[in-house]
Amino acid sequence: MSAIASPAAATPRPPAAAPLLSVRDVTVRFGGILALDGITFDVDEGDIVGLIGPNGAGKTTLFNCLSRLYVPTSGDIRFRGQSVMSLARHRIADLGIGRTFQNAALFETLTVLDNVLVGGHHVTKSDFLSNALGLKWVAREEEAVEAKAMDKIRFMGLEEYVDRPAGGLPFPVKKRVELARALMSEPTLLLLDEPAAGLNHGEIETLSEQIRRIRETEKVTILLVEHHMSLVMAISDKVVAIDFGKKIAEGKPAEVQRDPAVIRAYLGEKL
Repeated sequence: MSAIASPAAATPRPPAAAPLLSVRDVTVRFGGILALDGITFDVDEGDIVGLIGPNGAGKTTLFNCLSRLYVPTSGDIRFRGQSVMSLARHRIADLGIGRTFQNAALFETLTVLDNVLVGGHHVTKSDFLSNALGLKWVAREEEAVEAKAMDKIRFMGLEEYVDRPAGGLPFPVKKRVELARALMSEPTLLLLDEPAAGLNHGEIETLSEQIRRIRETEKVTILLVEHHMSLVMAISDKVVAIDFGKKIAEGKPAEVQRDPAVIRAYLGEKL
């Protein structure tokens, strides 16, 4: 009598990687105004995630919660599994979260180089006394930080502007300076708040290439708020749509683009 073969043991699946950023049931109230209503989504490491919605939907409010500029009324925000809710605002950059703003928030009287150097301030170790004494290691550190700033300036194609004050630069160039400054902080997650605002079609094409290069070359995960739908749909791995503070869709760009709730709320009949 032949033996009955025992079923092969199932090969255990490796555990799924935890999301880099996890937003859970985040609610924000300003008095009687409900700005965010139970927003939940994840951002996986290495992804580009687009956050879309009409004006007033709550996108920038959410970004301000991620940056600790606002404190949610309820819910949780976790980065690498750690809640950021109790962290001081100045610790967010140390954690590995960088950000740009809708309007390029630069020091207009400083040169491009000095603006980019500001982004590396939190990774330096010198203090007032060390600087006052002119210690050699402080000089070496300053040289290293300036070399790093020049690397970011070259990465963003800003060499011709390096010694020019930021205030007189064209707006698209200011946007690139802000991106270079954000990269100086060596972020793991970069929050881009309307990076295409004020750019023409050709400049948006250049921006899309730069965002991809930041992800691929700098190994940075990106969450962006953007109204320019062709940019979002072209570069995003996932799109999250919100309207009146609520999430109405989440998924691949093509799925969200076809979602009836998104079409009604924001996209219109066609892109």
